[in-house]
Amino acid sequence: MRILVLLAFLGIVASLVSAGFYLTKDQGETNRMVNALTVRIGLSILLFLFVLLAWRLGWIEATGLPIQ
Repeated sequence: MRILVLLAFLGIVASLVSAGFYLTKDQGETNRMVNALTVRIGLSILLFLFVLLAWRLGWIEATGLPIQ
């Protein structure tokens, strides 16, 4: 579980870095930056949904802060 979440997070960060690279390299001539940011948003949504599903199925537990 941790490895899958870590890989998804690394993919999100790599997509963000590539978008920044395309921003400086292409000077707005291509859509590569937009595509990289679209991939980042998609990966973020999928990661959120996966963590929510894992919680609902009992694969992970929410610890949270104790209520006083």
